[in-house]
Amino acid sequence: MAAQLSPIGAFARQHDPDGFLCALFAPPEKREAYFALIGYQHELGRAWAAASNPMIAAIRLQWWRDALEEHRRHEVATPVFQAIAAGLLDLAELLAMADAREAEQAEEGFPTRSALWACLRGAHGGFCVAAGRLLGVAPARLPALQAIGAAHGMAALLRAVAPLAARGRCLLPEDALAEAGLTRHEAMAEPARAAPAIRALAREAVASLPPPAGWGAAVAAALPAILAGRDLARLARGRHPRRGTLDRLALTLAGIRAQA
Repeated sequence: MAAQLSPIGAFARQHDPDGFLCALFAPPEKREAYFALIGYQHELGRAWAAASNPMIAAIRLQWWRDALEEHRRHEVATPVFQAIAAGLLDLAELLAMADAREAEQAEEGFPTRSALWACLRGAHGGFCVAAGRLLGVAPARLPALQAIGAAHGMAALLRAVAPLAARGRCLLPEDALAEAGLTRHEAMAEPARAAPAIRALAREAVASLPPPAGWGAAVAAALPAILAGRDLARLARGRHPRRGTLDRLALTLAGIRAQA
């Protein structure tokens, strides 16, 4: 398969193998645009990971806004712009995804659950909505995709609590930490003490997750619900989810059943 992949397909496979697997269930004529969307989402996520402080992270996000608006040549920006020019992706939606990521960069973190969920709906939910539009999902069903994306983003955030703490960051909302008797600084110093807050947020996210059923040819946009559901169920039980073969098998079977 690697020899047959386009450069953006290879990029998606390397940097987001789970997203790549979802994209394989998209119709062939939409797959390249889906790969481009995955690449764009990955690059937005790297804004902080590749930066040493919030100002540099904000500059990286602005670079991506400018890259799409100015048609800059780049291994990800170029195929994204090509998908926009073909009417497969919407520039305004992609820019809104970058805007939503701004909240992640704040050094003070999220004061409340609602602030965190708003960021997740814009960033990760925006990804699933863009994927849904690409695949022809009816507007009435887009809120369900946004909820799937937000839950998927919550699972990713909760899985990363310890690595983020090692970098001096905590994205758990202050109200959830307060309920566990913690401050942000205490959670960063001893991330294991944040376990009650992680379990509570995971249970909340599970309850918000729509089932990935009834999507037909657009199932590729909803398949992140499979991984999110499995991750969040483990987190809600106090277990750290480690992605493996069974998770990808569950995703694959869900995709096959949806298209049967």
